[in-house]
Amino acid sequence: MLHQFLNDFGYLALFLGTFFEGETILVLAGFLAFRGYMDINLVMLVAFFGSYAGDQLWYFLGRRHGRRLLARKPRWQTLGDRALEHIRKHPDLWVLSFRFVYGLRTVMPVAIGLSGYPPRRYLLLNGIGAAVWSIALGQAAYHFGSVLERLLGSVKKYELWVLGILLLLGVGLWITRRIKAARIARKAEQAGKLPEPPAQ
Repeated sequence: MLHQFLNDFGYLALFLGTFFEGETILVLAGFLAFRGYMDINLVMLVAFFGSYAGDQLWYFLGRRHGRRLLARKPRWQTLGDRALEHIRKHPDLWVLSFRFVYGLRTVMPVAIGLSGYPPRRYLLLNGIGAAVWSIALGQAAYHFGSVLERLLGSVKKYELWVLGILLLLGVGLWITRRIKAARIARKAEQAGKLPEPPAQ
């Protein structure tokens, strides 16, 4: 049943998950590939396209509507200010590596677009970054299953537990982000205004 469900919807869910955020669903897909429910090469390929397409979209939205997007949420405004500081110091390095930095994944492409980073250069370096991210994280999750099998013997009897723990970790990270966002919003409200947008 799980095998049929993943054949029908697994890769679509992976694409959508990596389009919007990505880490947790790619780790889950990598582990499921180890268990034989998905193909690891397809997992990495779909994750690459999902991540690449999502970050291209956020970049172009940042170029056109960056300040308005960041101003919508106090947390985004604060993170956007921090992201712009990083980009101005080491632009190419951040385009290549922002996917690996927790908490900046969504805001960073918007800030990169807002910063005036060249579109063709972003098209290329964002592709390289997406490829490295999808291969590294997909392979890490796949080999995580192999390590578990060496430690526990057959993973089959534990796979639902492992999937449950991975899902709980993903939900925990999502809740943590929401709590941080609420705190930032409260602080901005108490201060009586949103943080000032950075000067270009």
